[in-house]
Amino acid sequence: MSEPLGVAIVGCGIIGLNHAEAIARHPGLRLVALVDAVPAAARSLADHVDGRGRPRPAEYRSLADALAPIDGSGDATPRPAVDLVVICTPSGLHAALAAEALAAGRHVVIEKPLEVTVPAARELAALAAAAEESGLVASVISQHRYDPASVLVHAAIADGEFGVVTSGVASVAWWRTQEYYDSAGWRGTWALDGGGAVMNQGIHTVDLLLWMLGNPVEVSARTALLAHDGIEVEDTAVATVTFASGALGVIHSTTAAYPGPFARLQVHGSTGSAVIQDDRLEYFHVASRAASDEGNQAWAVVAPEEVHGNPRDADAFVIGHLRQYEDVVAAIREHRQPVMRVEDAYRSMAVVRAMYLSATLGRSVLVAEVLDGSLDAEEVRTGGSR
Repeated sequence: MSEPLGVAIVGCGIIGLNHAEAIARHPGLRLVALVDAVPAAARSLADHVDGRGRPRPAEYRSLADALAPIDGSGDATPRPAVDLVVICTPSGLHAALAAEALAAGRHVVIEKPLEVTVPAARELAALAAAAEESGLVASVISQHRYDPASVLVHAAIADGEFGVVTSGVASVAWWRTQEYYDSAGWRGTWALDGGGAVMNQGIHTVDLLLWMLGNPVEVSARTALLAHDGIEVEDTAVATVTFASGALGVIHSTTAAYPGPFARLQVHGSTGSAVIQDDRLEYFHVASRAASDEGNQAWAVVAPEEVHGNPRDADAFVIGHLRQYEDVVAAIREHRQPVMRVEDAYRSMAVVRAMYLSATLGRSVLVAEVLDGSLDAEEVRTGGSR
């Protein structure tokens, strides 16, 4: 059996903690290093890992320190071997750290979103593509692609069971308190958060919409800040999306929907429809299985049995990340690319950015305008709400 891959987590806040829990559940991974510019944060997470009876990871203030060559000179505390770097810092630091890790020849997992600016994301996507050619694996967290419900619906669409896919609705109706935004200076800022309800809460569901409906072409959107104070970004957004196939999509994302009832994805076609709510398959019916009630009732047992209670609780979060880590580790071992690649996250980010630009400019925006840099000009800012 292959030795576990050594993992370094960069960014030791709440997200870093959740990644540490997912990594601990995978037999092919071993947490060996923690990196944070604030030593107390790395120490706190190391204490947590140690307190769970796991080997205590080494602590570093920079990724460069963690990735320095292993000391073979007899140092009493030689640096551990790092194979995989997991980036859990504020979003605006993702690209630089991922680039550093890839340049050092390490595989990379990046917590969502990919980045906060399109130029940085574009550069990182190019670096990741080149790294893939050399055998490295780079993935961005989009754990809901790995939910059993999402896998079932995507496979049915790919097999043609939905016929002509005509439309989809991605709705994230969540609630975040004012205290949530006030808890860290970078929250709710364009520079480090990259956006509001869509970029940070809705992007997973946006990614699923694109995974199901294909290549997005044009976006028309409105955004607003309605229920929170002192932040630069939106807490409510709606958009329509036209896809290359002709299918139409609706995106709705808000952190101003008390008490935060659901995240919901609907996909409809000429011979099938499905609804996924809070990671569970709520409805599934395709014409090819109409003669078999059992076939169209299969959705009833798709929900992961290991998740109990609120599917958005901490354990569900860890399980979702674990599924993605299973794919990442398999991709490394099998010398293939993972289901979720950097280029996929770049496309989802481009759609979110197109929403912000559309809302600011008061017109529809072509996704190509975002991808090719036509709307990267400094004078085009996304801080306004319409």
